[in-house]
Amino acid sequence: MDDFIFGTLATDEKRLAYLRAAWEGVTHRQSREPRAPLPGQAFRLTLTTGPAYSGERAWVYWTTDGSDPAGEHGVATNGFAAPMTLTSAEWNVLVWDYIRHFEVTVPGQPDGTVLRYRLSAESPLAGEVFADGGSYYACYIVDALTHGHPPEWAQDAVVYHIFVDRFFPGSGREWAQPVDPTGFYGGTLRGVLEKMDYLSELGVSVLYLSPLFPSPSHHGYDSTELFEVEPRLGTKADLRALLDETHRRGMHAILDFVPNHISNQHPLFIQAASDPLSPYHDWFTFGHWPDRYETFFGVRTLPQFNLRYPPARNYMLDVARYWLEFGVDGYRVDYAIGPSPDFWADFRRVTLSTNPNCWTFGEVVDPPDVQRAFEGGLDGCLDFILLEALRQSFAFGRWSPVRLAAFLNRHEAYFPSTFSRPSFLDNHDMNRFLWAANGDVRRLKLAALCQFSLVGPPIIYYGTEVGLSQERDVRQADFGRPHESRLPMLWGSQQKTMLFDYYQHLIALRRAHPALRRGAREVLFADSSALAFTRGEDSDQVATALNLSTDPVAVRLLRPFGQVLLATSPDCSSQSTTGETLITLPPLGGLMLGR
Repeated sequence: MDDFIFGTLATDEKRLAYLRAAWEGVTHRQSREPRAPLPGQAFRLTLTTGPAYSGERAWVYWTTDGSDPAGEHGVATNGFAAPMTLTSAEWNVLVWDYIRHFEVTVPGQPDGTVLRYRLSAESPLAGEVFADGGSYYACYIVDALTHGHPPEWAQDAVVYHIFVDRFFPGSGREWAQPVDPTGFYGGTLRGVLEKMDYLSELGVSVLYLSPLFPSPSHHGYDSTELFEVEPRLGTKADLRALLDETHRRGMHAILDFVPNHISNQHPLFIQAASDPLSPYHDWFTFGHWPDRYETFFGVRTLPQFNLRYPPARNYMLDVARYWLEFGVDGYRVDYAIGPSPDFWADFRRVTLSTNPNCWTFGEVVDPPDVQRAFEGGLDGCLDFILLEALRQSFAFGRWSPVRLAAFLNRHEAYFPSTFSRPSFLDNHDMNRFLWAANGDVRRLKLAALCQFSLVGPPIIYYGTEVGLSQERDVRQADFGRPHESRLPMLWGSQQKTMLFDYYQHLIALRRAHPALRRGAREVLFADSSALAFTRGEDSDQVATALNLSTDPVAVRLLRPFGQVLLATSPDCSSQSTTGETLITLPPLGGLMLGR
């Protein structure tokens, strides 16, 4: 593979194994319709059985009081049970056998209900088996008014992703000089606060801060305390000052929230691993106490929280509630596929009841069907699938404009309009886009032009707007070294000011034209070299033309667009006549036009 994107399906071999597992056993995988039922609205659940387990009968067990459903062979011992109906069977080429589908309709429930459920299938030979390894699922029934998520401010957002340790140390302080990029560079919350004028000048409206809780690492995804601020980064007073200033400027701030795992130096885990009778023993999942336990990707320093255990779940929900009450406006949720699926209904209940106007989206580096399953638990997911398409098309030049156009049409049609899909070109876990593009700023500008012309709220990874890259590839000797893409922010004369001006212009255009945030998209032109599409209607319509080739091209649009809003290069031009527009683009050039 020519690109590294961290996740459970990072290789073709892992993707094939994922497909086989999805069809061979007893699976549900949150196949629920509608996925976010309204009060009183019945919903349908689907169960699939494959050749590894040929179920003859199937059941659903559920509760509405927050407890776990229990029962066997279709008889509930806690909550309710109902049989499922065999609805279809089909031949599956991948497993070379039949798979079968069962369905059941669950009655509608009152507003505010968390309906928790499990599904099972039974055969005479194998007995009863619960779907997806015995997983518990849940949905939060919420009223129609609150159901209108994501909030308006999120739909209009331009997000700036700040790795706090790498952004700015503060006036009078120099960057630290660690031995390698895994060390501490000395960025602080006060440093972010001092650069608010810079961020306002750029035009972003949402700050997304990397984990800022106490942690032994530079990245903070291994917290030792979830209710405090890492002293290296500052204090709660510093965070309060930053939030106050953010809100004073009409901006919002979201935190990186990590519910799946903590540091093995966290006092809760130390107690659990020190005493088998500790009240915190079941907050984690020990295969063999104390040396074998569930972790994040096999990393022993990152024990996984057992969010199926009510005290542990309530603790993590208290964390989510605490920082919303403190004043943050939402969460980017790290590794959202890690926690038990039923956790997200409780998370939704807590976040919406604490701040109905909050924005939550997940890091789900999985296929679109897995991402879409989070509807009703989160406002949406980071658009990793679009990320791949943009990097393949613009950084590597491997996708043709025709393929990109077809992908965008299918991708946008797959997700409901209420599902938030923040877009990005790179982040802290992969090679920066400029590095992947071999330093070709033309490719970055073209990719950003496309990104800002699409529906999802765009995210800018700190420094991209001024040409920050890296020194080494994140892939070294078959290992991922993501810290290579987390170098300190460029300031002063180190910045590419022309690139800053370009991003500033892009952001201003997106904020000025509702069509770029909410308008319908229509492809006007696509061939082996170039792509052009519009957003919006006659009253506010914007056209974007992109030359993905390394040769000059001419594009004819059968609509008049007289105003050049933005060009990636002075060599881009357009001429509008009655009923059409002729566009001339240099290699890897692009234009945004208005009517």
